[in-house]
Amino acid sequence: MKQTLEWPAYVTALGVLCLVVTPVAAEEQSTLEIVQYSIDNLVLFISAVLVLFMQAGFASLEAGMSPANNTVNVLFKNFADMCLGVLSFYLIGYSIMYGPDVSGLGMLGWNGFGVSSTIDPAKVGPGVLHPQVDWLFQVAFAATAATIVSGAIIGRVQIRAYAYYSLFLTALIYPISGFWKWGGGWLDQMGFHDFAGSVVVHAVGGFAALAAAIVVGPRLGRFSPRGSRVRSAHSLALSALGVFILWIGWYGFNPGSQLAFTGTANIQAVMLIAANTTLAAASGAVVAMLTSMALSHEHKLSLTNLMNGVLAGLVAITANCDAVTNNEAIIIGAIGGALVVFGNILLEKLRIDDAVGAWPVHGLCGIWGGIATGIFGAHALGVQVLGSFAISAWAFVTMFIFFTVLKRLGLLRVTRREELAGLDFIEHGEVEGDST
Repeated sequence: MKQTLEWPAYVTALGVLCLVVTPVAAEEQSTLEIVQYSIDNLVLFISAVLVLFMQAGFASLEAGMSPANNTVNVLFKNFADMCLGVLSFYLIGYSIMYGPDVSGLGMLGWNGFGVSSTIDPAKVGPGVLHPQVDWLFQVAFAATAATIVSGAIIGRVQIRAYAYYSLFLTALIYPISGFWKWGGGWLDQMGFHDFAGSVVVHAVGGFAALAAAIVVGPRLGRFSPRGSRVRSAHSLALSALGVFILWIGWYGFNPGSQLAFTGTANIQAVMLIAANTTLAAASGAVVAMLTSMALSHEHKLSLTNLMNGVLAGLVAITANCDAVTNNEAIIIGAIGGALVVFGNILLEKLRIDDAVGAWPVHGLCGIWGGIATGIFGAHALGVQVLGSFAISAWAFVTMFIFFTVLKRLGLLRVTRREELAGLDFIEHGEVEGDST
């Protein structure tokens, strides 16, 4: 028998349509709030997935930049960051970062182990986030901070040492400094502004990478009295794909950090943020490419510097994408593009082996993003400088101590023989492309 739509269903459909196209009466307000709540949480879920997709970008970028015999090792570390980071941030990190202040000084939060799976129905409304999707979005940021270190120390660190690091950063180091700003801690109380994490996420990862690179030391043969020797990248095509994936994922990172997506003001903010993100990435790439060309002896156009310029522009705009104009975004990205080139030159001069330029991209440009928020974004410059350096110093000092302890215990670096052989077979018993 042919089924027909009953009259009450027509009424319901018409009512939903009216909610969209016409003002609602006071008694219908609760229904509209439920719709707005649903849209806000759904869009945040999609944003979280985009940020999680950035892990694929980091994996591709780092695997492509590594020698072929360390590809499996790099990919394993990226999976470790994701899997260990998810568990540690669920059990401890999220509670430290977003729990009530237990220090009385705005230094540390705590709200018990795990994450709530329910929400009070009376609190449902526009801009209200379900704790489960909020955790999902935030854990993607934690994994991003952790995985920045992976590329800096390619080919010379024991996998168990890296697992210890990943757990330590996502459970304690990142959440504690994250609480200072995003959890309502002392920096937030002073007015420090970091919209989506130039400092809170990227500078933390970048300065952790710098600490790791210094303590671990350079790869065998990387520096010599005759100058530096760059180890060949395994696949620049794979790295380029990784950068494109990261750029796409950044639209979850920055626009998603608006956290509310219904209402004219929120939509306008999201569109500004997305446009600024795009402009900064493009200007960072162009300036990095031109700067490196001008400084090179043969004036070649470097793909590697162009890719790092894209990421530099993205990192630099992340703190202030909600607070600057399009033209200012271009300037911020352009300065980031120049900084990443000079940052890599500085590392070369200091003989610090950062295999993918993690510190210039994420650390140096992360600080620049925080300071640029005070220069262009109408936030107090002094507070921006203080917050940017305080969080960066926290990450560098704590991770320098952590890696030094591992080194003293003999748990950090692989042996000379293992490094020369490559870590894929030594650590994992697998080699990419092995047909045996």
